[in-house]
Amino acid sequence: MDINERRLLEKKTLILLGIFMTALIAANLLGGKITTILGVSVSVGIFAYPLTFICTDVIEEVRGRKITKQFVNAGILALLITMALVYIGIHLPPAARYESDAAYVTIFSSSMRMIVASLIAFLLAQHHDIWAFNFWKRKTKGKMLWFRNNMSTIVSQFIDTSIFMFIAFYHLTPKFTAGFILTLIFPYWLFKVFFAFADTPLVYLGVKWLKPKG
Repeated sequence: MDINERRLLEKKTLILLGIFMTALIAANLLGGKITTILGVSVSVGIFAYPLTFICTDVIEEVRGRKITKQFVNAGILALLITMALVYIGIHLPPAARYESDAAYVTIFSSSMRMIVASLIAFLLAQHHDIWAFNFWKRKTKGKMLWFRNNMSTIVSQFIDTSIFMFIAFYHLTPKFTAGFILTLIFPYWLFKVFFAFADTPLVYLGVKWLKPKG
């Protein structure tokens, strides 16, 4: 690979990193709102979070485990910084003319708990995803990208969903018992599985776009 191809590869990697970080932070800040899709209550963050797995799978396929771990570590740092800034924003006294402080605190206090939940779930799920993707890559001898992409993501998303749901919502209100949360995990996870299958063409396009032509 010549120097121009190397520079282009690095630029494209930074673009993916930007998408990855944006999706991760958006999923956490927006995730407090619950919507209903096909009769199932889901967080609106479900539309942003799958982008993080697309980015890491594309990076891992082309750049390898080391660069993927750098993405994950950058994501953890971003969540920690976001959590600190949200905490400061909640606790700073409002200006006299600012009349929405109670709503602000309510919304972002919920986001704070979700960021903590997401941080722990993200760390465990993404490290499993890295391990599983490489495991299946060895087993398939570098073939069947669709298979290892989906096999790694499906299990990782179950880990992520389970851990996130319990930390974010357990006893949030009396309704959120362990049994009730379990009834939320499976349909929510199935939506993520659907997204994992649906985004497979995007993973192929991302790999084709990122991979050097030479």
